[in-house]
Formats: sequence, structure tokens, C-alpha cells
Amino acid sequence: MNVSLQQLKVFVAVARERSFTRAAREFDLTQSAVSRCVRELEDAVELKLFDRTTRQVELTNAGASLERRIGRLLDEIELTLREERAAYEGHTGVVVLASNPVLSSGWVAEGLARCASVFPGLSVSVRDQSQSSVLASVEQGEVDFGVVSLAEPLAGDLLHAQPVFTTPLQVVIPPTHPLARQANVGWDALQEWALVTLNADTGARGALDIAFATHGLRRRPVQEFGHVAAVLRMVELGLGVGVLPVDGHWPALHAPLVSRPIVAEVNLTTMLVRRRNRSLRPNAAAAWAQFASLAVTHANADVTTPAGARGVVWPAVAPGGALLHEP
Repeated sequence: MNVSLQQLKVFVAVARERSFTRAAREFDLTQSAVSRCVRELEDAVELKLFDRTTRQVELTNAGASLERRIGRLLDEIELTLREERAAYEGHTGVVVLASNPVLSSGWVAEGLARCASVFPGLSVSVRDQSQSSVLASVEQGEVDFGVVSLAEPLAGDLLHAQPVFTTPLQVVIPPTHPLARQANVGWDALQEWALVTLNADTGARGALDIAFATHGLRRRPVQEFGHVAAVLRMVELGLGVGVLPVDGHWPALHAPLVSRPIVAEVNLTTMLVRRRNRSLRPNAAAAWAQFASLAVTHANADVTTPAGARGVVWPAVAPGGALLHEP
């Protein structure tokens, strides 16, 4: 059976209008073209669908039954195509991305807010995963794209990465700590202290390993945690010197601590990752673009640190959000 969608649409129009002439006007066709279309459909289904006279057009029993079913089917097809067209424009549907938990609680959350504002009908779902799991999920097509932070270029040729921002590692210490008296801290100075940092799920531990290996240094034991708050609490209690990525893209750091740049500088690069040679679905491409533009917005809003400034001071914040003291 060789039946076209156009034939079915014309049939439903003739059935609804009870007129070949009015149906022809609806499709901008000639009456003879509509008649031929209906005749070809009847031949294909081997059923007589209309009783025709010079004065009127009436559905046969078979035609009436087919019209009821085909009419509902065409409505469903039209609705589906309309939804797909909207999704193609990036305005609706569901997009799934994977990210490590630290980025999810900061920069990624801002990206979600931007997508919700620009595309109210688009749902972006986040999977919190370790970095290795993020990359695996992207490779296997389980998510549309991922967000990772690495100290080195992305390895392998299965994934395409778009860097969106870089963040320097800095020392995080109490203001009374001896290192706080320095404008910046050399990597060799960190050999004297127990260190506290984020774990491999965020890329920070890998960056620390690279830095020590590059400078040929040995280090004291390193405490690793999955969240910035845990690192800050350890530092605040004097249990180690913190080494963290510090800038506006990472989660807000609310503790009475100071940071100092480390020389030579070591950066974490945060990047959007998708499968190479595989186009994103249009709605996923729209979400990707919003995340990429968010990084540009951050960069334009950054305030340059004045000459002679000695790192960053984070104010203590009460649970309700009130400042406990000015930095």
C-alpha cells in the first residue's frame, strides 16, 4: 500500500468540507488535482471513500470510519511536528549535562538559571558525577554534554572540548598564618605544610600533582575533600594550608580566611565537552551556547585587583546571609 501524507490530508479536508472545490482552495490546488488525489487514495486502500453526485459529496461507511481515525492521527502528527520544530529551535525539551558537584553548586547553577530565563520551556537536568564519569557519560551518549575542569588538555580524540574559563590555584590560610605576610607564595614554601585541597573529582588534586612534579618537590600528606566548605573548615581549624581554585566562577567562599597567589601560576581550565563529530541536538546546542556566554559575562564583570593587593579576603557569613564582619 502506497499512501502519502498529502493524500490523507486532502481526503480529510474533502470529508470535512463535503466539497472538492472548497478542499482545493484550502490546499491551493485545482479541483481536478484534489479529485485525482482522492481517487489515487481509494485505489491504494481498495475502498470507495465518497459517494459523488453533481450536487453533493458524501462519505461512504468506509470513508466515515477512515476519516475518524485518520483525522485524529493527522492531529497527532501535526502536534508532534510542532513540538519537534520548537525543540529544533532550542526552546523546549530536556537537555542533560554532567558536571562535578563543586561546579554544579556554583557556575553550573548560574548556567541553569540563565537557560531557564532565556528558554522557559527548556528543561536542563544536571548529573553530579566524578570527572572520569562525566567524560565517560559524554563518550557513551548518556548525556548531551559535560563540564569538567582540568590542568592539562583533554586527552583522546573522541571528545571535543571548548575551554570557557581558567582559574588559578591559590593558597588559602588564616590571616595569622606566616604565609599570609607574603604577597605571593612559591611552591617550595608549601613543602613545609600539610595541605588541604579538593579531590580528583574537581581536577584540583591533579593540578597540585602536576605542580609539585614540575618543580621537583616533595610534599606533606594531602587531605582531599569533595566540597569547598570542607576544605575551608579544615583550614580554619589550623589542620592544613588550603590550595583551591579562586575566582568568581567557583562556589562562594564564606570564611574569615585570606588567599595568596602561588608562583609559578598553575591554572584549572573549565571546559564544555561533547562527542566529537556528532552534532548536538538543537536544544542542547542552545543550552551549550548559554553556558559559554555566561563565562564571557563573568569575564567582563571581573574587577581587576589593584596593584599591591595581597590576595582575596572572604567575609564570614551567618546562615541567614548576614555579614559577621567586614573583611
